[in-house]
Amino acid sequence: MTSILIDIETYSDVDLAACGLYRYAESDAFRVLLFGYSVDGGPAVVADLDAGEELPAPVLEALWDPAVKKLAHNMAFEITCLGRHFGKPLDESQWWDTMVLGAYLGLPLSLGQLGEVLGMPQDKQKMREGKSLVSFFCKPYKGERRMPGKHREKWELFKRYCQRDVDSEVAIGARLARCARQPRWEREVQLLDFRINKRGVAVDAVLAGNALRFWERCSAELVEEARRITGLENPNSVAQLKPWLARWGVRTESLDKATVKDILGNPYRPECVRRMLEIRLDLGKTSVRKYETMLQWRCRDGRAHGLTQYYGTFTGRFSGRGVQMQNLPQNHLGDLGQARALLRSGDYEMFALSYASVPDTLSQLIRTAFVPSAGGVLHVCDFSAIEARVTAWVSGERWVLDTFASGGDIYCVTASRMFGVEVTKHGPHGALRQPGKVAVLACGYGGGPAAFDAMARNYGLTFTDQEKETYVRQWRRANPHTVALWGVVERAAVAAVETGRVIAVNRGILMQRQYGMLMVTLPSGRRIAYPRVRVTETCKGTRITYERLGQTTKKWETADTWGGKLVENIVQAIARDILCHVMLKAEARGHRIVFHVHDEIIVDSPRPDALPEIEALFAEPIAWCPGLPLKGAGYTTPYYMKD
Repeated sequence: MTSILIDIETYSDVDLAACGLYRYAESDAFRVLLFGYSVDGGPAVVADLDAGEELPAPVLEALWDPAVKKLAHNMAFEITCLGRHFGKPLDESQWWDTMVLGAYLGLPLSLGQLGEVLGMPQDKQKMREGKSLVSFFCKPYKGERRMPGKHREKWELFKRYCQRDVDSEVAIGARLARCARQPRWEREVQLLDFRINKRGVAVDAVLAGNALRFWERCSAELVEEARRITGLENPNSVAQLKPWLARWGVRTESLDKATVKDILGNPYRPECVRRMLEIRLDLGKTSVRKYETMLQWRCRDGRAHGLTQYYGTFTGRFSGRGVQMQNLPQNHLGDLGQARALLRSGDYEMFALSYASVPDTLSQLIRTAFVPSAGGVLHVCDFSAIEARVTAWVSGERWVLDTFASGGDIYCVTASRMFGVEVTKHGPHGALRQPGKVAVLACGYGGGPAAFDAMARNYGLTFTDQEKETYVRQWRRANPHTVALWGVVERAAVAAVETGRVIAVNRGILMQRQYGMLMVTLPSGRRIAYPRVRVTETCKGTRITYERLGQTTKKWETADTWGGKLVENIVQAIARDILCHVMLKAEARGHRIVFHVHDEIIVDSPRPDALPEIEALFAEPIAWCPGLPLKGAGYTTPYYMKD
C-alpha cells in the first residue's frame, strides 16, 4: 500500500455549519458511522463502523504510517474526526487534499459541483440523494438519532452513497493531479493553515455573552420606542414604514442602509423621522450577531477553531468561516478599553447611559472578544499599503517605489504629482491628501469616476462629477506605467489564449493556455487559473471570458475579465504570497499565529517584547520579488482591535 483515499460519514448533535468542525467533533454524541476507502486507487470499500465492523489491520496501520499517502476531499474533516474517533492525533503532513487540487485550478470546492464542472461520468459523481441521506442519518431528529436498524433499506443506500463518494474522489483526484501544480512552499502554507485553525483563538465568553444580553434588551427598547413614534404595530416592516414616512414627506422606494443614510443627510427632516430612521439603522446592525457565532464556535478549551478557509478564492486568498474575520466592524471609540470593561461588568444601565448608541458600541467591540492565552498578549502586524507597493513593482512605477523605499507618505506624494503642488499632511495643501488617498486606493486597477466615488464614500467624502473625472485623469497622468500595465496584461492574456504560446509579462509573470485554462504563473512560482477561458470579438472589441463559481449565486457561471481586473487578481495574489512567506517565517521562529486577515497577522505570544521581531520579518527581502520595498507596522494589545 502506497496511498489510501478516505471518506467518512459521521454523526453529531452539534450543527456542523452553525458551530464549525471542532465543536462538531468534540461533542459527546459524535461518532464515525461509515469509513469508506480506496487503496492505491482500487475499488471502493465501505466499513460499517456503526454496526461494529472493524477496519482491516493494514488500513488501520496506514493512518499513522508516514510511508502511506493519505488523501481526502477536505482533509481537515477526516483528520479531525478520525483523531477524535481513535483518540489519537493524525499527522496532517501525511495527508493530501483533492479539494485543494480543485481550488488551485479555480474550480468549486464542493465535491458535487466539482464533479459536475469536470463532466465526470455519472457513476463518478455524487449521488443526488446524498444530501437527504446525510440529513437523515447524520443529524438528530427531534433530539434523537435515527438508528440504521429501523431504516435498513435507507442505510444500505447511505452506504452506497459513501462508496460513490470514494469512487468520485479517486477519479477526480486522478484527473486533477495531472493539471494542478503545488510549489513546495505552498504545500507548507496549506499545512500551516491547518495548524492555525487547529490552534484557534481564545474567545472572551463573558464579554460575548453580555453583548448578546445587552443587544436583546436594547433592541426590545428600540422597537418599543419606534412603536411610540410611529404608532405602527411593526415599525421594522418596510411595507408599514414607507407609508408612514410618506405622510411626513419622505417618499422612497428603498429603506436599505445607504438610502436611510442619504435621507438622514437632509438636516431639515422632522425630528420624529430622523429618530425613527436612526432606530432603523441601529436595529439593522446584524454584525452584533457575530457574538452569537463566536460562542457557537467556541470549544471546551475556550477557543474558536477553524475560522479560516485555505484557498477561499481562485487567486489563493483566504476566506473566513463562521465569524468571518475578514468582515469585522472597525472600532473608532476613543475609550475602547473603558467601553470593553463596562460591557464585561454586565451593567447595562451604565453602558446605555455612557454611549449614545448601544448597538453601534457593541458592534465596535466585536474585535475585542478575541483575546490572547492566559498571561499573554496579541501582537498585530500588517503590511503598509501592500497592494500599492506590488502594483508599482509589477508595473515599474519608479517614483512610487522610491517613495515607499524612503518612507514617504504615498498619499501626499501622489497628491503632489496629481495637483502640481507640494502636499504635506496637516500642512500646506493638506486637504489635497484626501483625494490623493482615494485615488491610490481606487484607481490602480483601471477604476474610473464610479470607483473613485465608491471609495470616497467609504471615507465619508463626496465630490462633484467633474472633480471625480478630473482626479482620475490626474492620477492616471501621474502613473503612466501602471496605466500601461493594464493594456500589457490584457494583450498578453489574449495572445496566450489565441496562440497557446507562453507569453512573458513583467517581473517573471507568465501567461499560457493549458488544459483549456489561462494559467498565470506568479513570481513566486504559484499559478492562478481561469477555467474554460475564451477570447471573442464583439462590436465593442475583444472580450475575454472564463468560468467561475459566482460569489453571490454560488453557481458555476461565465464571467468577463479585462486588463485592469487581471492586474487586480495578479497583484492581490502576489500580495497574498508575500504574506504567506512572512507567516511561514514567523511560525518557524516560534511566533504562534492564531489568525490572519488580508495583509495582517495576529500572534498570540507570552512575550510582550516580541513585536519588533515580527515587524522585522515583514521587512525582510524575498528572493522572488527583488527591489520591492516591504514594511510592516504593528502594535501590542491585550485584546484584538484595529489600532
